[in-house]
Amino acid sequence: MDGLLEQGLNRIDWIRSRMALLRGVRADFEVRKPFAGKTIGVSLHLEPKTAVLLETLVAGGARIVGTGNFGSTQDDVVAVLKHWGLTIFGRREIGWDEHLGNVDEVIRHQPDILLDNGADLVALAIKAGIEGKIRGGTEETTSGDDRLRAEFPGKVPFPIIVINDSPLKQIVENRHAVGQGNVESIMRMTNLMINGRRFVVVGYGWCGRGMAQYLKSFGGIVAVVELDPIKRLEAVMDGFNVATLEKLAPWGQFFCTATARERVVGEAAFAAMSDGAILANSGHFPTEIDTDALRAMAVGVRRMGPMLEEFEMADGRKLILLTEGRMIELAGVEAKGNSIEAMDLGFMLQALSLDRVNSAPETLAPGPQAVPKDINRTIATQMVSDFAPDA
Repeated sequence: MDGLLEQGLNRIDWIRSRMALLRGVRADFEVRKPFAGKTIGVSLHLEPKTAVLLETLVAGGARIVGTGNFGSTQDDVVAVLKHWGLTIFGRREIGWDEHLGNVDEVIRHQPDILLDNGADLVALAIKAGIEGKIRGGTEETTSGDDRLRAEFPGKVPFPIIVINDSPLKQIVENRHAVGQGNVESIMRMTNLMINGRRFVVVGYGWCGRGMAQYLKSFGGIVAVVELDPIKRLEAVMDGFNVATLEKLAPWGQFFCTATARERVVGEAAFAAMSDGAILANSGHFPTEIDTDALRAMAVGVRRMGPMLEEFEMADGRKLILLTEGRMIELAGVEAKGNSIEAMDLGFMLQALSLDRVNSAPETLAPGPQAVPKDINRTIATQMVSDFAPDA
C-alpha cells in the first residue's frame, strides 16, 4: 500500500472511532439513502474529520465532487478520498489560481447540492448560470455568509443554511475548539511560552472570545480590539483590557486576528509594533493581516521555520508572520484543526442541514439563513447525553 494512503487511512480510522454523532447519522443514512442520485459539490478543508463527513454522505447515496480550501488540504486525506472513489481536486502546495481552477472543476460537474466554506462554490455557481439546477446547500463560515450578502444581496435563489449561525457551533466549535486550537497552534509553531506574554486579539466574536479565554487561562496578558460597542462591553466584563489597535500596536507581543474582515491589521500597525512582534490569523480568508503591505514595507525577508517568516523593517525591527497569514489551525505543519468532538457536532449540523435542503427545500427560504431550530435541539440533546449522561 502507498505510504501516503496508509497514513491517511490510519488517521481517519482514529478520527472515525471518536465521532459518535456522525456514526449515528451514518446508520440512518445507510437505511434511508436521502441523497440517492444526487451530486454534492464540496469546498471544505480536506482533513481527516472532513473525510468522515464525506463518507457519511456517500453512505446516504451521494456522489461527491470536491476540492479543499486554499492552503489547508492534507495530501494523505486526498489520497484516501480518491481511493474511496470520490472525485477530488487539489493538493496542499498550490497557488491561488490553481485553487480557483479546482473550484471551477467542481462547478463544471453541475452538482445538485453545495457544501461550501467561504462561498467560493455558491458565488461561482451563480456566475456560471447553473443556479437553477441547485436545490440548495450549506455555508460553514461567517466569512462566506458575509460574502454572499455583500456580493449577491437578495439574489441567492436557493436556500443556504449557514452552519456558523448555529449557537451550538458558536459555543462548542468556535469558542472552545477554535480558541483552544489556535493557542495550541501558536505554541507548536513558535515553541514560546504563553505565560506573561502580551496578546492582542483583534475581534471579539465567538472565535476571538475563545482565543482570549484560552490565552488568559495559559497565563497570557490579553487585550482586545473590537468595534462593536456591545462586544466591547462584553470583553471588559470578561476582564480584558479593551482599546484601539493604534494604542495596542506598540504594547502587544502577539497579534491574533478573528474578524472576517480584510486588512484589519495593516501598515499603520506594522509601523508601530515592537521588535519581535508575532502575527497570526484565525480567519477563513488570508486577508485579515495585510501581508502585501508587510512585504512592501520590509527591507528583508527570511524563512525562520516551516511556518515562520521574519520581516525586517527599515528601522531594524523584525516582525514575525505565521502561516503566511493563512488560517493558523489548518495551514500549519502538523495541523490538527478543531477537536474531534467539536467537529463531530459541527459535521452533524452539516449532514442534517444538507438532508433538510435536499428533502424539504420548500420549508426553507432562498438565500443565507440560520440552521433550523429543531436540528439544533436534536444535536444538543444528543451531545449532552454523550458528555453528561445523567443531566
